[in-house]
Amino acid sequence: MVIKTTTRKISHIVTRPGRTDGDDDISIPVADQLRTTPGIPKRESDLAFYSRTYPLESQSIEKTADRDWTWTVFSDEVADYLNQHIETTKPMVDIAEVSADQPPTGIPDHAKNLTEDIRSKAKELGFGEVGFTRYDRRYAFKVKKGWVKFEHAICLALEQDYRQTQTIPSMEAEYTHYGTYEDENRLGIILAEYIREQGYRAQIHSPNDNSAAYIPMFVEAGLGQLGANGQLLSPHFGSRARLMIITTDAPVTHDTPIDYGIHKFCDICQVCVNRCPGRALVKEKVWWRGAEKNKLIYERCRPVMAKYEGCGVCMKVCPVQRYGMQPVMEHFVETGEVLGKDTDNLEGYTIEERGGYFGPGKLPKFDRKFFDIPHGNREDWLFEQFKEAVKEKGGLDGESLGQFGSKLSELLEVEDTSRGDE
Repeated sequence: MVIKTTTRKISHIVTRPGRTDGDDDISIPVADQLRTTPGIPKRESDLAFYSRTYPLESQSIEKTADRDWTWTVFSDEVADYLNQHIETTKPMVDIAEVSADQPPTGIPDHAKNLTEDIRSKAKELGFGEVGFTRYDRRYAFKVKKGWVKFEHAICLALEQDYRQTQTIPSMEAEYTHYGTYEDENRLGIILAEYIREQGYRAQIHSPNDNSAAYIPMFVEAGLGQLGANGQLLSPHFGSRARLMIITTDAPVTHDTPIDYGIHKFCDICQVCVNRCPGRALVKEKVWWRGAEKNKLIYERCRPVMAKYEGCGVCMKVCPVQRYGMQPVMEHFVETGEVLGKDTDNLEGYTIEERGGYFGPGKLPKFDRKFFDIPHGNREDWLFEQFKEAVKEKGGLDGESLGQFGSKLSELLEVEDTSRGDE
Protein backbone atom coordinates (compact mmCIF):
# COMPACT_ATOMS: atom_id res chain seq x y z
CA MET A 1 0.00 0.00 0.00
CA VAL A 2 1.24 3.49 -0.86
CA ILE A 3 0.82 5.94 2.02
CA LYS A 4 0.19 9.58 1.13
CA THR A 5 2.32 12.36 2.54
CA THR A 6 0.49 13.47 5.67
CA THR A 7 0.63 16.01 8.45
CA ARG A 8 0.40 13.28 11.08
CA LYS A 9 2.80 10.42 11.62
CA ILE A 10 1.10 7.04 11.31
CA SER A 11 1.57 4.62 14.19
CA HIS A 12 0.11 1.57 12.48
CA ILE A 13 -2.45 0.48 9.91
CA VAL A 14 -5.35 -1.80 10.79
CA THR A 15 -6.56 -4.09 8.01
CA ARG A 16 -10.10 -5.41 8.32
CA PRO A 17 -12.43 -7.48 6.10
CA GLY A 18 -14.79 -5.55 3.83
CA ARG A 19 -18.19 -4.32 4.93
CA THR A 20 -20.14 -7.14 3.30
CA ASP A 21 -19.30 -10.67 2.23
CA GLY A 22 -16.99 -10.54 -0.79
CA ASP A 23 -15.93 -6.89 -0.38
CA ASP A 24 -12.23 -6.01 -0.44
CA ASP A 25 -10.36 -5.50 2.82
CA ILE A 26 -10.04 -1.94 4.13
CA SER A 27 -7.00 -0.25 5.69
CA ILE A 28 -7.45 2.13 8.61
CA PRO A 29 -4.46 4.39 9.42
CA VAL A 30 -4.02 5.21 13.12
CA ALA A 31 -2.15 8.44 13.78
CA ASP A 32 0.73 8.21 16.23
CA GLN A 33 -0.94 10.68 18.61
CA LEU A 34 -4.02 8.42 18.79
CA ARG A 35 -2.14 5.25 19.70
CA THR A 36 -3.03 3.61 23.01
CA THR A 37 -3.32 0.00 24.09
CA PRO A 38 -5.39 -2.56 22.17
CA GLY A 39 -8.88 -3.12 23.52
CA ILE A 40 -9.97 -1.40 26.72
CA PRO A 41 -7.55 -0.25 29.46
CA LYS A 42 -8.25 -2.61 32.37
CA ARG A 43 -7.20 -3.38 35.92
CA GLU A 44 -7.60 -7.14 36.09
CA SER A 45 -7.66 -7.33 39.89
CA ASP A 46 -10.47 -4.76 40.07
CA LEU A 47 -12.47 -6.57 37.38
CA ALA A 48 -12.22 -9.79 39.37
CA PHE A 49 -13.16 -8.06 42.64
CA TYR A 50 -16.27 -6.34 41.33
CA SER A 51 -17.54 -9.35 39.39
CA ARG A 52 -17.12 -11.53 42.48
CA THR A 53 -18.41 -9.10 45.12
CA TYR A 54 -20.84 -6.90 43.18
CA PRO A 55 -21.85 -8.85 40.05
CA LEU A 56 -23.57 -6.97 37.26
CA GLU A 57 -27.30 -7.41 36.88
CA SER A 58 -29.60 -7.00 33.88
CA GLN A 59 -31.39 -3.65 33.69
CA SER A 60 -34.55 -5.64 33.00
CA ILE A 61 -34.32 -6.76 36.64
CA GLU A 62 -32.35 -4.00 38.36
CA LYS A 63 -34.28 -1.05 36.89
CA THR A 64 -37.84 -2.32 36.61
CA ALA A 65 -39.20 0.90 38.16
CA ASP A 66 -38.13 3.18 35.34
CA ARG A 67 -38.75 0.52 32.70
CA ASP A 68 -42.39 0.41 33.86
CA TRP A 69 -42.47 4.21 33.94
CA THR A 70 -41.36 4.52 30.32
CA TRP A 71 -44.57 2.81 29.18
CA THR A 72 -46.56 5.63 30.81
CA VAL A 73 -44.76 8.30 28.73
CA PHE A 74 -44.31 6.51 25.40
CA SER A 75 -46.36 7.94 22.55
CA ASP A 76 -49.17 5.68 21.35
CA GLU A 77 -47.20 5.00 18.16
CA VAL A 78 -44.08 3.92 20.07
CA ALA A 79 -46.07 1.74 22.51
CA ASP A 80 -48.02 0.03 19.73
CA TYR A 81 -44.90 -0.67 17.71
CA LEU A 82 -42.96 -1.90 20.73
CA ASN A 83 -45.75 -4.29 21.70
CA GLN A 84 -45.70 -5.64 18.16
CA HIS A 85 -41.92 -6.05 18.36
CA ILE A 86 -42.15 -7.97 21.65
CA GLU A 87 -44.80 -10.26 20.17
CA THR A 88 -42.67 -10.83 17.05
CA THR A 89 -39.50 -11.70 18.94
CA LYS A 90 -41.02 -13.82 21.73
CA PRO A 91 -40.97 -17.16 19.82
CA MET A 92 -37.33 -16.55 18.84
CA VAL A 93 -36.34 -15.62 22.39
CA ASP A 94 -38.06 -18.83 23.57
CA ILE A 95 -35.89 -20.82 21.13
CA ALA A 96 -32.74 -19.05 22.37
CA GLU A 97 -33.55 -19.73 26.01
CA VAL A 98 -33.34 -23.53 25.57
CA SER A 99 -30.82 -23.57 22.71
CA ALA A 100 -27.96 -24.96 24.80
CA ASP A 101 -29.94 -28.18 25.26
CA GLN A 102 -30.16 -28.89 21.54
CA PRO A 103 -27.75 -31.70 20.54
CA PRO A 104 -25.41 -31.56 17.52
CA THR A 105 -26.93 -32.90 14.31
CA GLY A 106 -23.69 -33.59 12.42
CA ILE A 107 -20.29 -35.21 12.86
CA PRO A 108 -17.20 -33.01 13.45
CA ASP A 109 -14.79 -32.76 10.52
CA HIS A 110 -11.42 -32.10 12.16
CA ALA A 111 -9.83 -31.20 8.83
CA LYS A 112 -12.00 -28.06 8.61
CA ASN A 113 -10.87 -24.60 9.68
CA LEU A 114 -13.98 -24.28 11.80
CA THR A 115 -13.30 -20.72 12.91
CA GLU A 116 -13.15 -19.34 9.37
CA ASP A 117 -15.99 -21.62 8.32
CA ILE A 118 -18.31 -20.11 10.94
CA ARG A 119 -17.04 -16.61 10.22
CA SER A 120 -17.75 -17.07 6.52
CA LYS A 121 -21.24 -18.44 7.19
CA ALA A 122 -22.05 -15.52 9.51
CA LYS A 123 -20.91 -12.99 6.89
CA GLU A 124 -22.92 -14.84 4.24
CA LEU A 125 -26.01 -14.50 6.45
CA GLY A 126 -25.45 -10.75 6.63
CA PHE A 127 -23.59 -10.10 9.89
CA GLY A 128 -21.25 -7.16 9.30
CA GLU A 129 -18.74 -7.96 12.05
CA VAL A 130 -17.83 -11.43 13.34
CA GLY A 131 -15.22 -12.21 16.00
CA PHE A 132 -14.26 -14.97 18.43
CA THR A 133 -13.18 -14.72 22.05
CA ARG A 134 -13.60 -16.35 25.46
CA TYR A 135 -16.99 -15.80 27.05
CA ASP A 136 -15.88 -13.65 29.98
CA ARG A 137 -18.10 -14.49 32.94
CA ARG A 138 -16.87 -11.42 34.79
CA TYR A 139 -19.32 -9.44 32.65
CA ALA A 140 -22.21 -11.91 32.97
CA PHE A 141 -25.38 -10.75 34.68
CA LYS A 142 -26.08 -12.32 38.05
CA VAL A 143 -29.34 -13.86 36.83
CA LYS A 144 -27.57 -15.48 33.85
CA LYS A 145 -24.38 -16.85 35.41
CA GLY A 146 -25.78 -20.37 35.74
CA TRP A 147 -27.47 -20.26 32.33
CA VAL A 148 -24.35 -19.82 30.19
CA LYS A 149 -23.00 -23.25 29.23
CA PHE A 150 -20.10 -22.89 26.80
CA GLU A 151 -16.65 -21.35 26.83
CA HIS A 152 -16.28 -19.74 23.41
CA ALA A 153 -18.16 -16.59 22.35
CA ILE A 154 -18.96 -15.75 18.75
CA CYS A 155 -19.54 -11.98 18.68
CA LEU A 156 -21.95 -10.86 15.95
CA ALA A 157 -22.86 -7.31 14.88
CA LEU A 158 -25.73 -6.68 12.47
CA GLU A 159 -25.81 -3.28 10.79
CA GLN A 160 -29.02 -1.28 10.93
CA ASP A 161 -30.14 0.77 7.94
CA TYR A 162 -27.96 3.81 7.29
CA ARG A 163 -30.60 6.17 5.91
CA GLN A 164 -33.14 5.46 8.64
CA THR A 165 -30.50 5.89 11.35
CA GLN A 166 -29.70 9.41 10.15
CA THR A 167 -33.31 10.47 10.94
CA ILE A 168 -32.69 10.03 14.69
CA PRO A 169 -34.70 10.76 16.79
CA SER A 170 -37.75 9.50 14.88
CA MET A 171 -40.12 6.59 14.45
CA GLU A 172 -38.31 5.85 11.20
CA ALA A 173 -35.13 5.26 13.23
CA GLU A 174 -37.04 3.11 15.71
CA TYR A 175 -38.27 0.90 12.86
CA THR A 176 -34.68 0.03 11.93
CA HIS A 177 -33.61 -0.17 15.59
CA TYR A 178 -36.18 -2.82 16.51
CA GLY A 179 -36.34 -4.34 13.03
CA THR A 180 -32.61 -5.07 13.14
CA TYR A 181 -33.05 -6.92 16.44
CA GLU A 182 -35.80 -9.00 14.85
CA ASP A 183 -33.57 -9.89 11.90
CA GLU A 184 -30.69 -10.65 14.26
CA ASN A 185 -32.75 -13.09 16.31
CA ARG A 186 -33.73 -14.97 13.15
CA LEU A 187 -30.18 -15.05 11.74
CA GLY A 188 -28.76 -16.16 15.09
CA ILE A 189 -31.06 -19.19 15.08
CA ILE A 190 -29.87 -20.10 11.57
CA LEU A 191 -26.20 -19.75 12.52
CA ALA A 192 -26.66 -21.87 15.65
CA GLU A 193 -28.27 -24.60 13.53
CA TYR A 194 -25.28 -24.44 11.18
CA ILE A 195 -22.87 -24.94 14.11
CA ARG A 196 -24.85 -27.97 15.26
CA GLU A 197 -24.61 -29.38 11.73
CA GLN A 198 -20.81 -29.19 12.13
CA GLY A 199 -21.07 -31.49 15.17
CA TYR A 200 -21.03 -28.97 18.03
CA ARG A 201 -23.40 -27.30 20.47
CA ALA A 202 -24.49 -23.67 20.23
CA GLN A 203 -26.26 -21.44 22.76
CA ILE A 204 -28.03 -18.36 21.41
CA HIS A 205 -27.82 -15.25 23.59
CA SER A 206 -30.79 -13.39 22.15
CA PRO A 207 -30.36 -9.62 21.78
CA ASN A 208 -33.73 -9.40 23.55
CA ASP A 209 -32.43 -11.43 26.50
CA ASN A 210 -28.82 -10.36 27.01
CA SER A 211 -26.67 -12.52 29.26
CA ALA A 212 -23.91 -9.97 29.93
CA ALA A 213 -22.40 -6.61 29.14
CA TYR A 214 -21.33 -7.55 25.61
CA ILE A 215 -19.10 -4.68 24.47
CA PRO A 216 -15.98 -5.79 26.40
CA MET A 217 -16.13 -9.17 24.65
CA PHE A 218 -16.60 -7.55 21.24
CA VAL A 219 -13.53 -5.42 21.94
CA GLU A 220 -11.55 -8.52 22.95
CA ALA A 221 -12.61 -10.08 19.65
CA GLY A 222 -11.06 -7.16 17.76
CA LEU A 223 -14.35 -5.77 16.45
CA GLY A 224 -13.93 -2.18 17.61
CA GLN A 225 -13.39 -0.08 20.72
CA LEU A 226 -15.61 1.59 23.29
CA GLY A 227 -16.59 5.13 22.29
CA ALA A 228 -17.28 8.14 24.46
CA ASN A 229 -20.99 7.56 23.75
CA GLY A 230 -20.81 4.22 25.60
CA GLN A 231 -21.26 2.26 22.37
CA LEU A 232 -19.05 -0.06 20.36
CA LEU A 233 -17.40 1.84 17.50
CA SER A 234 -16.73 -0.73 14.79
CA PRO A 235 -14.80 -0.11 11.55
CA HIS A 236 -17.61 0.03 8.98
CA PHE A 237 -20.67 1.33 10.81
CA GLY A 238 -19.47 2.63 14.15
CA SER A 239 -22.30 2.30 16.66
CA ARG A 240 -24.93 1.71 13.95
CA ALA A 241 -25.25 -1.96 14.80
CA ARG A 242 -27.06 -4.34 17.11
CA LEU A 243 -25.04 -6.91 19.02
CA MET A 244 -25.58 -10.54 19.95
CA ILE A 245 -23.47 -13.51 21.03
CA ILE A 246 -23.59 -17.23 20.37
CA THR A 247 -21.56 -19.42 22.69
CA THR A 248 -20.31 -22.83 21.60
CA ASP A 249 -18.16 -25.81 22.54
CA ALA A 250 -16.69 -25.83 19.02
CA PRO A 251 -12.85 -25.56 19.12
CA VAL A 252 -12.62 -22.08 17.57
CA THR A 253 -9.54 -19.84 17.58
CA HIS A 254 -9.88 -16.58 19.48
CA ASP A 255 -9.21 -13.21 17.86
CA THR A 256 -7.28 -10.48 19.66
CA PRO A 257 -8.11 -6.87 20.61
CA ILE A 258 -7.00 -4.08 18.28
CA ASP A 259 -5.99 -0.47 18.83
CA TYR A 260 -8.10 1.52 16.37
CA GLY A 261 -7.10 4.81 18.02
CA ILE A 262 -10.64 5.35 19.29
CA HIS A 263 -9.82 6.14 22.93
CA LYS A 264 -7.77 9.24 22.16
CA PHE A 265 -9.85 10.13 19.11
CA CYS A 266 -12.95 10.37 21.31
CA ASP A 267 -11.05 12.58 23.75
CA ILE A 268 -10.41 14.99 20.87
CA CYS A 269 -13.76 14.64 19.09
CA GLN A 270 -16.33 15.08 21.92
CA VAL A 271 -19.17 15.62 19.44
CA CYS A 272 -21.50 13.14 21.16
CA VAL A 273 -20.73 14.69 24.56
CA ASN A 274 -21.48 18.19 23.31
CA ARG A 275 -24.60 17.27 21.32
CA CYS A 276 -26.40 15.02 23.83
CA PRO A 277 -29.84 16.63 24.41
CA GLY A 278 -29.93 15.57 28.07
CA ARG A 279 -26.24 16.31 28.75
CA ALA A 280 -25.96 12.70 29.90
CA LEU A 281 -22.44 12.08 28.55
CA VAL A 282 -19.36 13.05 30.52
CA LYS A 283 -16.15 14.29 28.90
CA GLU A 284 -13.62 12.81 31.30
CA LYS A 285 -12.93 9.10 31.48
CA VAL A 286 -13.11 7.37 34.86
CA TRP A 287 -12.13 3.97 36.23
CA TRP A 288 -15.32 1.98 36.77
CA ARG A 289 -15.43 -1.69 37.84
CA GLY A 290 -11.84 -2.12 36.61
CA ALA A 291 -12.19 -0.49 33.18
CA GLU A 292 -11.36 3.02 31.97
CA LYS A 293 -14.33 4.55 30.19
CA ASN A 294 -16.67 7.51 29.77
CA LYS A 295 -19.59 6.99 32.15
CA LEU A 296 -23.13 7.89 31.20
CA ILE A 297 -25.48 9.68 33.61
CA TYR A 298 -28.41 7.28 33.34
CA GLU A 299 -31.01 9.57 34.90
CA ARG A 300 -30.32 12.27 32.29
CA CYS A 301 -30.46 9.81 29.40
CA ARG A 302 -33.50 7.68 30.19
CA PRO A 303 -36.27 10.32 30.14
CA VAL A 304 -35.10 11.75 26.81
CA MET A 305 -35.00 8.26 25.29
CA ALA A 306 -38.47 7.46 26.60
CA LYS A 307 -40.17 10.66 25.46
CA TYR A 308 -38.46 11.23 22.11
CA GLU A 309 -38.52 8.03 20.03
CA GLY A 310 -35.53 6.38 21.70
CA CYS A 311 -33.39 9.51 21.16
CA GLY A 312 -30.09 8.00 19.88
CA VAL A 313 -28.51 11.39 19.13
CA CYS A 314 -25.20 10.07 20.52
CA MET A 315 -25.28 7.43 17.77
CA LYS A 316 -26.32 9.82 15.01
CA VAL A 317 -23.66 12.48 15.63
CA CYS A 318 -20.72 10.07 15.93
CA PRO A 319 -18.49 10.66 12.86
CA VAL A 320 -17.46 6.98 12.80
CA GLN A 321 -21.14 6.05 12.47
CA ARG A 322 -21.84 8.77 9.92
CA TYR A 323 -18.83 8.33 7.64
CA GLY A 324 -17.07 5.07 8.62
CA MET A 325 -13.82 4.63 10.53
CA GLN A 326 -11.54 4.56 7.49
CA PRO A 327 -12.55 8.01 6.12
CA VAL A 328 -12.56 9.51 9.61
CA MET A 329 -9.09 8.26 10.46
CA GLU A 330 -7.69 9.17 7.02
CA HIS A 331 -9.05 12.69 7.44
CA PHE A 332 -7.48 12.98 10.89
CA VAL A 333 -4.09 11.81 9.59
CA GLU A 334 -4.26 14.35 6.77
CA THR A 335 -5.64 17.34 8.69
CA GLY A 336 -5.53 16.68 12.43
CA GLU A 337 -9.27 17.45 12.48
CA VAL A 338 -12.45 15.50 13.16
CA LEU A 339 -14.40 14.89 9.95
CA GLY A 340 -17.74 16.73 10.04
CA LYS A 341 -17.24 18.42 13.40
CA ASP A 342 -19.12 21.73 13.80
CA THR A 343 -21.19 21.06 10.66
CA ASP A 344 -24.94 20.59 10.34
CA ASN A 345 -24.24 17.51 8.22
CA LEU A 346 -22.94 15.68 11.28
CA GLU A 347 -24.30 17.50 14.31
CA GLY A 348 -27.81 18.65 13.43
CA TYR A 349 -30.97 16.95 14.71
CA THR A 350 -34.64 17.76 15.20
CA ILE A 351 -36.86 17.41 18.27
CA GLU A 352 -40.10 19.10 17.26
CA GLU A 353 -41.62 19.17 20.75
CA ARG A 354 -38.57 21.06 22.06
CA GLY A 355 -38.24 23.75 19.44
CA GLY A 356 -37.52 21.96 16.19
CA TYR A 357 -34.04 21.88 14.68
CA PHE A 358 -30.85 22.06 16.75
CA GLY A 359 -27.66 22.75 14.85
CA PRO A 360 -24.07 22.88 16.15
CA GLY A 361 -23.84 24.64 19.51
CA LYS A 362 -27.58 24.57 20.17
CA LEU A 363 -29.37 22.21 22.58
CA PRO A 364 -32.96 21.76 23.76
CA LYS A 365 -33.76 22.94 27.27
CA PHE A 366 -35.35 20.86 30.02
CA ASP A 367 -36.34 21.80 33.56
CA ARG A 368 -35.18 19.76 36.53
CA LYS A 369 -38.54 18.02 36.92
CA PHE A 370 -38.12 16.46 33.46
CA PHE A 371 -35.35 14.23 34.83
CA ASP A 372 -37.30 13.09 37.89
CA ILE A 373 -37.81 9.37 37.14
CA PRO A 374 -38.37 6.31 39.34
CA HIS A 375 -35.21 4.62 40.64
CA GLY A 376 -34.32 1.00 41.35
CA ASN A 377 -36.71 -1.89 40.99
CA ARG A 378 -40.50 -1.88 41.40
CA GLU A 379 -40.33 -2.69 45.11
CA ASP A 380 -37.82 0.12 45.77
CA TRP A 381 -40.04 2.64 44.04
CA LEU A 382 -43.19 1.44 45.82
CA PHE A 383 -41.43 1.96 49.16
CA GLU A 384 -40.37 5.49 48.13
CA GLN A 385 -43.97 6.31 47.23
CA PHE A 386 -45.14 4.85 50.55
CA LYS A 387 -42.68 7.04 52.49
CA GLU A 388 -43.89 10.13 50.63
CA ALA A 389 -47.50 9.26 51.43
CA VAL A 390 -46.65 8.88 55.12
CA LYS A 391 -44.86 12.27 55.13
CA GLU A 392 -47.79 14.00 53.46
CA LYS A 393 -50.24 12.60 56.01
CA GLY A 394 -47.97 13.38 58.94
CA GLY A 395 -47.68 9.80 60.09
CA LEU A 396 -48.54 6.18 59.42
CA ASP A 397 -52.20 5.31 58.98
CA GLY A 398 -54.00 2.06 58.32
CA GLU A 399 -55.19 3.02 54.85
CA SER A 400 -51.68 3.82 53.56
CA LEU A 401 -50.26 0.68 55.16
CA GLY A 402 -52.98 -1.46 53.64
CA GLN A 403 -52.47 -0.01 50.17
CA PHE A 404 -48.73 -0.54 50.47
CA GLY A 405 -49.15 -4.17 51.55
CA SER A 406 -51.63 -4.90 48.76
CA LYS A 407 -49.41 -3.43 46.04
CA LEU A 408 -46.32 -5.16 47.45
CA SER A 409 -48.10 -8.52 47.34
CA GLU A 410 -48.96 -7.92 43.69
CA LEU A 411 -45.36 -7.04 42.83
CA LEU A 412 -43.95 -10.09 44.61
CA GLU A 413 -46.06 -12.29 42.34
CA VAL A 414 -44.38 -10.82 39.23
CA GLU A 415 -41.51 -13.06 38.17
CA ASP A 416 -38.19 -11.33 37.49
CA THR A 417 -36.97 -11.83 33.94
CA SER A 418 -33.89 -10.74 32.03
CA ARG A 419 -35.96 -10.42 28.85
CA GLY A 420 -36.00 -6.82 27.70
CA ASP A 421 -37.78 -4.58 25.20
CA GLU A 422 -34.72 -3.87 23.08
